[in-house]
Amino acid sequence: MKDITLQFKNGKILSVVIKLIIPAVIAQLISFAYNVVDRIYVSNIPGIKTQALAALGVVLPITIIVQAFANLIGLGGSPKASFKLGEGDEKTANRYFNNAFLSLVLTGALLTVLLYFLAEPIVRLFGCPEDAVSYAVDYLKIYSFGTVFIILVMGLNPFISAQGHSMIAMFTTLLGALLNIALDYVFIFVLNMGIKGASLATVISQFCSFVWVIVFFFNKGSIFKFNLKQMLFDKKIMGGMLFLGLSPFIMTFTESMIQIVFNVCLKRSTGGADSAYTAALTIMLSALQLISLPLNGLGYGVAPFVSYNYGNGNAERLKKSIRYTFEIGVVFAIIVYCVSMIFPQIYSYLFNAEEEVRVLIKSYMPLFLMGTIMFPIQMTLQNINVALGQGKTAVVLAVMRKVIILIPLCFILSEAIGYKGVYMSEGIADLVAGAITGIVIFTTFPKVIRRRSEELNKRNAQDQ
Repeated sequence: MKDITLQFKNGKILSVVIKLIIPAVIAQLISFAYNVVDRIYVSNIPGIKTQALAALGVVLPITIIVQAFANLIGLGGSPKASFKLGEGDEKTANRYFNNAFLSLVLTGALLTVLLYFLAEPIVRLFGCPEDAVSYAVDYLKIYSFGTVFIILVMGLNPFISAQGHSMIAMFTTLLGALLNIALDYVFIFVLNMGIKGASLATVISQFCSFVWVIVFFFNKGSIFKFNLKQMLFDKKIMGGMLFLGLSPFIMTFTESMIQIVFNVCLKRSTGGADSAYTAALTIMLSALQLISLPLNGLGYGVAPFVSYNYGNGNAERLKKSIRYTFEIGVVFAIIVYCVSMIFPQIYSYLFNAEEEVRVLIKSYMPLFLMGTIMFPIQMTLQNINVALGQGKTAVVLAVMRKVIILIPLCFILSEAIGYKGVYMSEGIADLVAGAITGIVIFTTFPKVIRRRSEELNKRNAQDQ
C-alpha cells in the first residue's frame, strides 16, 4: 500500500503514466496477437482456409460476449477498489475484490452450459455461412470448457493493475499468448486437429493464465486476498460495481452485437453460400482491433492512477495524466491510420487470403477504417471516463456509438447498396460517434474534476 501511495500520489506524473501505460498497451497488443493467431493459423489450413476463417469470424463475437461479462465485473469492481485504496479503506477494497471473484465464477459456469448445449443454434443465428457451420460448432463446443478460466483471467487481471502491478498484469496476457501460439501450431498442423486444435489451444493457454493469476493473489505482494466471508454478496458493493462496469460491458457487448449484425447482413445480402465476404470482414475486424486495443490499453493502463487521484482529490495530477495519455493516443492513431489508408492490402497478406478476399480487402478496408482516427477519444478517453466513476455518461456514449448509430446504419446501407454498405457503415459511424463523444467528454471532464475537489474540501472543513 505504501509503495502505491508514493507512486500515485507523489511520483513524477509523466514517468508514472508511462510506467503504467506501456505494460497495458503491450498487454493489449499481446491480446491482439492472442486473438488473431488462431485466425492466421486456420487461414493456412489447406482446402478449408476461407471457410475456417469465416467460422472464426462468427465465433469471435461470442468470445467477445464472454469478455463483456468479465469487463462488467472486473472493470466495474477494480476502479471502485482503487477509489477505496485512495481513501485508505483497504477493507472495503477487498470486499469489492471478493464479490467480483464469486460473480465471475458463477457467470463463467452459466456461460459454459449455454455455449456447449446451444452451439449450433447460436452460430446459425449469428449469420454463419452454411459451408462454415460445422467448423464454427466444433470450435465453440471445445471453447465452452474453458469459459470459467477465460472469464476469471479477464475479470481478475484489472485487480492486479489496480494495485500498481501493471507488469504482472501484462505477463498474464503474455503467458497465454505465447502458449497459444505454440500450441496452435502443434494441434492444428502437427496433430492435424484443424479448427478443433485452435480451440483446444485457447482453452489450455487460458487455464495456465488462470493459474498465474490465482497464485498472484496468494502472494504477499497482493493487497487483495481471497476471503470466504467477504465473498458473500453485498447489495451496495454489487450495485456500485455493476453500475460502474455497465459502460465497459456495453462497449464490449455492443462490439459483439455489431459484428453479429455485420455477419447477418452479409449473409442476407450475398445469399449466405459464399464464405469470402465473411472472411474479408474477419480480416477487417482484425485490423480494427489492431488499432483499438492499444488505445484501449492507454485508458486501462492509466486508470488506477486516475482513480486513485480522483479519490484523493488531486485535480492537478488528474489533468496532467489525462492530457499526457491522450496526446500519446493521438500520435499512435495517426501513424496506424496513415498506414491503413495507404496500404490496406497489407492485412490480407498477413492472413494469406485467397484472391477473392484480397480484392474485397483492398477495395473496402479504407472505408471500414476511416473512423479510427477518432479512437483516441472513443477508446482512450472513454476508459478514463469510467476510471473517474462517470458511469451514466459512459453508458450513454457507449450505447450511442454502436446501438443508436452503427447498427441501424448497417441495416440501412446493406439494404440500399448490398454488402458494400456493411463495410462502409463502421467507418461512418466511428466518425460521427467520435465527434459527439469528444464534445461530451471535453465539456464534462473539467466539471467532474472540479466537483470532486469541492466535495473533499467541504468534507475536510466539516472534519475540522
